[in-house]
Amino acid sequence: MTELLRAAPAGMLSASSSARPAMPTAPLATLPLHMLDDGESVVGWDVGGAHVKAALARDGRIVDIVQWPCPLWQGLDHLDHAIEATLARWPAARHALHAVTMTGEMTDLFANREAGVVGIASHMQTALGPGLLLYAGPERWIAPAQAQAHWHAVASANWLASAELVARNLRDALLVDIGSTTTDLIAVRDGKVLSLGRPPAALAGAHDAGRDDVSRLASGELVYLGVVRTPLCALARRIAFGGRDLNVMNEFFATSADVFRLTGELDPEHDQHAPADNGAKTAEATRARLARMVGLDARDASEDAWLGFAREWRRAFVDELRFNLGRVLAAAGLPASAPLVAAGCGSFLVEGLAQAGGRHVLGFERMARLDRPLSAVDEQRSRWARVCAPSVAVALLGSSVGAEARARR
Repeated sequence: MTELLRAAPAGMLSASSSARPAMPTAPLATLPLHMLDDGESVVGWDVGGAHVKAALARDGRIVDIVQWPCPLWQGLDHLDHAIEATLARWPAARHALHAVTMTGEMTDLFANREAGVVGIASHMQTALGPGLLLYAGPERWIAPAQAQAHWHAVASANWLASAELVARNLRDALLVDIGSTTTDLIAVRDGKVLSLGRPPAALAGAHDAGRDDVSRLASGELVYLGVVRTPLCALARRIAFGGRDLNVMNEFFATSADVFRLTGELDPEHDQHAPADNGAKTAEATRARLARMVGLDARDASEDAWLGFAREWRRAFVDELRFNLGRVLAAAGLPASAPLVAAGCGSFLVEGLAQAGGRHVLGFERMARLDRPLSAVDEQRSRWARVCAPSVAVALLGSSVGAEARARR
């Protein structure tokens, strides 16, 4: 049986340091070296249930990042489309090392999470070839053939990859990754990723207890709120409008994208999924969807009134994040100097969360050394690194594995 690949610990930076840390190395037993190109290319993949994100690293530096909508619950052909689009963008990547993390195993396309991990791993290997490794936790990589034996370590570990990269750069920090669907609140203390959760008593003997989703839901480290796909009826049972608190219609009429689209905070590039009614994403259509949440039409109130209504939903969203952030900070015991590291397409909310707690903010792009853009292209790459943090993380973490393999030739 192929052993888990492990890397040596790396040095760390303080929050204010600008020195480049050395990437750790990892022994490599099974990587087919002939499949690597003649350089140092690694593609990091984050296969989610709604998006596929990919980051291309060359010589240990991120050179390009992409994100594709991928409604995986509708079939693996959507994953095929995302892979094909990525390889069309980076033709040489067919011969790169592919470092994969995932959350897509949770979709109801699969009978269970084990089947999802195995299915996605097999599908990715078929499409990309044998030069592929699966992220299985800090300093651990496995071959696709070992996916079934170690599925619990691979399942929904993308947050851990992002946090591991933070831990290699900062001694103390709290990663706040607000994505399209979920939010991760992950503490790093003394250069180690903390796992604060505990599973229900009935699952006390489960594999990776504390790092699985059910444990993180219990601790507040995983909050099922995102700035694009969250149904508003799941966000609040009552909402203020016109000076009164109203019950919310428990229907899939609108999503969080409608809220942050109307407030002007959601970047159109990140607004990749169809609205609840499959309608337009104009301000007028957005107001109509929000109005339905309380049994009204957009024409029943002014544009300013609907903007105020969107801000009420925003307040409910931020209040829930702030509550869970407080829980994680209290349990982690981080020093007051520890920054919040902002990631995800909802990172525009992190500054407000930090100010409320008297903390400062660093962008995740700093973990990838992309925080000093010199051109418009650099600026775009920096922004996408923040949005696609897990794919950037596995690309850079996987680069150490590729470097070690080449050194052994």
